[in-house]
Amino acid sequence: MQTKALLELTDVNAILDAAQTEAEAQGWAVTIAVTDDGGHLLALRRLDGASPNSATIATEKARNAAIGRKETQVFEEMINGGRTAFVTAPMKALLAGGVPVIHDGQVIASVGVSGVKPDQDVQVAKAGVSAIALG
Repeated sequence: MQTKALLELTDVNAILDAAQTEAEAQGWAVTIAVTDDGGHLLALRRLDGASPNSATIATEKARNAAIGRKETQVFEEMINGGRTAFVTAPMKALLAGGVPVIHDGQVIASVGVSGVKPDQDVQVAKAGVSAIALG
């Protein structure tokens, strides 16, 4: 039987805090979502001024990064590169800004960010992921 790593509440809060710090340092109003490895929401933080819709989009980005086992930017690039049939996949918000949390080669969680340009969403998400020590 295998064992797997899981985020604890302190890890989730560290991710949210680091992502928020990055967003605020840049002056970006975003929403940050953290999910477990199955894409189930663990936490959501909507910064002041972030669009209400960004909560849904950030959550879906995080979900897709978790269940897709890769950054959501990969899905966006596939579609933009001509693989348009992928838009029929049972996933929403196939946009850059979802980043998996990987520990020992396994996706254990994910972070989704929405509210600014795609590369900026990714920057904030990666700042969150980098806040926790992973082996």
